[in-house]
Amino acid sequence: MDYFEGVVADYLSADRAMFVNPQCRIQLVPGSKPRKGESWYCDILAVSFRDSTAYLCEVTLSRSIAALDKRLREWNENWSAIRDALSRDNAIPESWAVRPWVFVPEAQTELVSSKVARFLDSTVGSERMPAPRITSLESVTPWQYETPRQSPSLGDALGS
Repeated sequence: MDYFEGVVADYLSADRAMFVNPQCRIQLVPGSKPRKGESWYCDILAVSFRDSTAYLCEVTLSRSIAALDKRLREWNENWSAIRDALSRDNAIPESWAVRPWVFVPEAQTELVSSKVARFLDSTVGSERMPAPRITSLESVTPWQYETPRQSPSLGDALGS
């Protein structure tokens, strides 16, 4: 786990109704040796009991966001199987929402938003991944929020 993954994990954990599982493996096909493209380590799986939602959190400091873009595209292409794997391996109820949540530098938020919108708009066929929540890394530093947080949801704290 890199430094900012820890900062994001602390931010998420400040919500008492949020369970945080860092470096969570998402494996499409059960077994000990998945093929390439059939498993990923999600930076943080955050499960909100308040919102009945599981968030696949990715954290990056990159200016190019190429790796993040690739990851989100792969998830989009495999969304139904990812949902099934989360239910099977992590006991996420099938009735709960699952949504990506990316944490990037403020300067990259618009770039991420536009890239994601383009590939989601062009998705046909299988179940489409929901648009990810996008949060700036600058907004999750400890002095930006109360701890422990007791607000109704993290979105309220950031106005999203």
